[in-house]
Amino acid sequence: MAHFTRDGSARWQGGLKDGKGTVSTQSGALSEQPYGFDNRFDDKPGTNPEELVGAAHAACFSMALSKMLEEAGITGISIQTTSKITLEQDGEGFSVTKAHLETRISGDGDKARIEELAQQAKAGCPISKLLNAEISLDATVA
Repeated sequence: MAHFTRDGSARWQGGLKDGKGTVSTQSGALSEQPYGFDNRFDDKPGTNPEELVGAAHAACFSMALSKMLEEAGITGISIQTTSKITLEQDGEGFSVTKAHLETRISGDGDKARIEELAQQAKAGCPISKLLNAEISLDATVA
């Protein structure tokens, strides 16, 4: 059985509102990318955990869907996906409550079959399985 472990790391210094942090990935795709309270709650430049989860979810879904489309004999595949992660106040803290996928798919194949496979990829991609939140999908097949 195949087993892969990948890692991301974060460094944080200071309190919640006045502190600053950086995130990095094992691959180096992110290297000490800044993040902080302002990036998460005030839309200031920099990244935040929710957009990183959204990027991972969109990437994972797109890869899973491409595999399924290819296996179904669909060619000319192009997939553009966004995952919108919702962070809501939950008592004294916060919870991620939703992950909404929006994807635009083109390919040479039956539109209904492509939409069906998109729903299967939404449920089956590893990051969808990881998230303990409502996951929805709007798929547009061009």
